[in-house]
Amino acid sequence: MMTIQDVRPEVPSEAPPALDVTSTALFLDLDGTLAPIEETPDLVIADPERSRILTNLARLLDGRLAVLSGRQIDEVDRILDGSVSHVGGQHGLERRLAGGVMQSTPAHPGLEDAAAAMERLARAQFGLLVERKSAAVALHFRAKPECGPAVIDLAHRLAKTHDLELQEGRMVAELRTPGPNKGDALEVFMATAPFAGARPIMIGDDLTDETAFAAAIGLGGDAILVGPPRPSHARWRLASPAALLAWLDEATRRSPDLPFPELAS
Repeated sequence: MMTIQDVRPEVPSEAPPALDVTSTALFLDLDGTLAPIEETPDLVIADPERSRILTNLARLLDGRLAVLSGRQIDEVDRILDGSVSHVGGQHGLERRLAGGVMQSTPAHPGLEDAAAAMERLARAQFGLLVERKSAAVALHFRAKPECGPAVIDLAHRLAKTHDLELQEGRMVAELRTPGPNKGDALEVFMATAPFAGARPIMIGDDLTDETAFAAAIGLGGDAILVGPPRPSHARWRLASPAALLAWLDEATRRSPDLPFPELAS
C-alpha cells in the first residue's frame, strides 16, 4: 500500500471535477471543512442546509459516507443533526460503524495529569481553552495566538512525560491516547460494508487530515484540501467550507442514473 512518505506534498490549486456518486466512498472532516472554524468549539452549531445535503449524499452513496473528526462522536452528531451514521471521532480513537457498532480506544492513564497541567496554563493565561475528550485533551490558543509557542512547548513536554501522542493542528495542540489516527479509521471503514470495494475520497483542511489523505490515495482514491493553499498530499482544493457544500450539493442535485466522471485517474 502507498504510504504518506510515497507521495510528495505539493500545493493543490485546481477545484475537483464533479463527484461520482456511483462508485465513491466519501470521507469528510468537520471543523474547517464542513463547518467554518469558530472562536471556540461550542460555537459550531447545527445547520439545516448542511444536514440536508449530507442526508441526500448518504442516500445517493448508498451509505458510503463518513465523517472523520477530532471531536467526540456525540459532538459530531450534535453539529450534523445526526445526518451521518458512520463517524470516526477523536481523530480515529473512536468509530461508529454500520449498524451502530462502536469501537473505541481506552484513555491512557497519563491523560488526566496532562489535562491538569494544560488547565493550569489556561488559568494563568486568559484566552486559552482546554477541551477535554474521553481519550484526548486539546489546548486551543486561537484567541491568544501569542501563547502558541508556550502551548506547543508544554504539549511536547507532557507528551514525553506521560507517553502520549502530540497532534498539532491549526491553533491547537492535542495530547491523545496512543492509537489509531484518521488514516487508520478510514482503512477500517473501507474494510467493512457498505464502503468495501468503493473508491475512497477524503476531504479535509488541517494537518491532522494528512494521514487520511494518504490512506485514501493508498487505496486507489483521492483527496481534496479545503481552505487556503498549503503543501498537502491532496490533489484538489476548494476555497472554503461554503465552496465544499456547494460542490456536494451539486452532486445531490444530479440524477443518480446519469454517468459521472471520475474524480481523478
